[in-house]
Amino acid sequence: MRISKNSKHQFLFFLIIILYVIFNGGNNNLSIQLNFICISTLFLFSLKDKNYKSHLKYFYKKNKLFIFFYFLFLIFILFQIFPLPIESLRVFSQFKYEYLSLLEHDIKFISISLSPSETFFQFLHYLSLIIMVFLIKMIFYKNLHTNRIYFFLSFFGAFTSLFAIILYLFGNPDLFFIEKVHNYKGSASGFFINRTVFSLFLLFCFISSLEIQKNSISYNSKSKNDNFFLRIYVRLFIIFITIGIVTSFSRIGNFLLFGTIFLYLMNDLFFSKDKNLNFRYLLFAVLVFDVLILGYYFGSEELIDRFSFLKSEFSQILEENTNLSRLQIIKFGIEKIKFFLFFGYGSASFETLFKISYSNSTNYYANHVHSSLIEFIGEFGIIGFFLLLVSLVKVLFDKKNLNLDKLILFFYLLVIIIFDFSFHIPIIQILFIIFFLLNTNTNSIRLNFRHL
Repeated sequence: MRISKNSKHQFLFFLIIILYVIFNGGNNNLSIQLNFICISTLFLFSLKDKNYKSHLKYFYKKNKLFIFFYFLFLIFILFQIFPLPIESLRVFSQFKYEYLSLLEHDIKFISISLSPSETFFQFLHYLSLIIMVFLIKMIFYKNLHTNRIYFFLSFFGAFTSLFAIILYLFGNPDLFFIEKVHNYKGSASGFFINRTVFSLFLLFCFISSLEIQKNSISYNSKSKNDNFFLRIYVRLFIIFITIGIVTSFSRIGNFLLFGTIFLYLMNDLFFSKDKNLNFRYLLFAVLVFDVLILGYYFGSEELIDRFSFLKSEFSQILEENTNLSRLQIIKFGIEKIKFFLFFGYGSASFETLFKISYSNSTNYYANHVHSSLIEFIGEFGIIGFFLLLVSLVKVLFDKKNLNLDKLILFFYLLVIIIFDFSFHIPIIQILFIIFFLLNTNTNSIRLNFRHL
C-alpha cells in the first residue's frame, strides 16, 4: 500500500507526540532536548517540500506581528540567563542582588534567573513550541487531517488509559523508567507521574473521540456511507478513556470531564442548528454508563472524598505548620511576585526561590506553584508575561473561529491556569496548541471517514 507524503509527515508528527506522552509529558530536561531535536528535524525535512513551504509563508504573512512578539518573548528568556554585571541586578533583580550580598563571593557577572540552566532548557522548550506551530500549519491543512489527529488521539488515549488501568489494578508498581510517586499509588496515572496531567491528556482524547462520533453520525445521515464500525471502535475508546479519567481520582480532571459533557449537551439542546438525537443519546450513555456506573465500580466514592479538600485547605492557611498546603504555596508565590515584578525570577526557577526562602527546610519543598498563572507572572515578570500574552492574542481571541471546541478549551484553560500547575507541562501546552490551531467552525466540518 502506497503511503502519501502527507501521511508520512503526519505519522512522524504523531510519533513525536507519543514520545512526549511516554516520557512523562516531556517534563524533564532530557526530554526537552530530545523533543527539540525531533521537532526541528521534522520541520527542516518538511521545509524541503514547496507546498509545505508555501503554507508556512502564508501563515507567517497572516500572523507576522504575533510571531514577532513571540520571538521577542524568546529573546527575553535569553536575557534572563545572559550574564550581567552584578551591580546591574540592583535594577533587574534587587532580591538576587541582596541575597548575593549576604554571601562571600567573587562574582562579577551573573544572570537574572535564579536557575539559569533550568531557564535555558525552558528556552529550548518554548522554541520547540513555535516550531511546532509552524509544523502544524504546514502539514495539517485539510479537514481530513483534522480527523486524522482526532482518531490518533482517541486511539492512543484509549491505549494509554488501558495501560494505566492495568497498572492501577496491580497497585501501580514502578516499571522500567516509570516511577510512581508514593502518594499516587492508589490512582491511575499511566506513563505520567502526576495524575492530574494524565487526566488532562485523556480529556483532550475524550474531546477527540466525541468529535469523531458527532461528525461520523452527521456524515452518515447525509450520505449513503455507513460508519457503524468506526463508531463502535471509538465508543470502546471512550469507555477506556473515561475509566482512566475517573480512576486518576484527579479533582480537576473529573470536574472538567463533567463540565465537558455538560457543555456538549447544552450546545446540542439549545445552540446547535443541526439537532443530532443520536449524538445526544451517546452523551447521556457516556454520562450514565461510563462515568456513573463504571466510575462507581472503579471507586468513585474515593473521588467524592477528595472533593472535600477545600475545608481543610483553607483552614491550613491560618496555621503555622511544616506541611504546606497548595493554597499556602499559591499564597507564597503571590507574595514573591513583588520582588520580581518586571523581569521575573526565571522560567522553571520557582524551586530555587522556594529553597532560598525556606533554607532550613529538610522535610519538604515545592518545585512549582499550584497555579500556572501565578507562576508564569513570577517567572517572566510583567514584561515577559506581556510579551507572551500579546503573541497569543490572535489565537485566543479570534472571534471568527469561535465554536464549541474553543469554548471548552477556554473553560479548561481558565480552570488549569488558576487552580493547577499542569499548563507548565509540555504535552498539555502542545495539545492546547493543536486544538486551538486546527479547530475551525465545527458546523462546517464534513469529514471523509473512508480515508482514515
